[in-house]
Amino acid sequence: MPIYEFYCKSCNETFETLVMSGKSNVQCPGCGGEDVTRQLSIFASQGTGKGSDSSCNGCTSSSCSSCG
Repeated sequence: MPIYEFYCKSCNETFETLVMSGKSNVQCPGCGGEDVTRQLSIFASQGTGKGSDSSCNGCTSSSCSSCG
């Protein structure tokens, strides 16, 4: 039973909900609308590689070669 993120086209709200297997209709908790689309969810994970305990945390560089 995964948790999915949805976007309501009626009220422009983004919300998460637990989707039971076989459940096809999801309603917006804000307006009750059913015109919703499932969004690509982004999740976070704690890294254990280079930079996990250094100044690279929160780095906005596109290359790790610039980190110390």
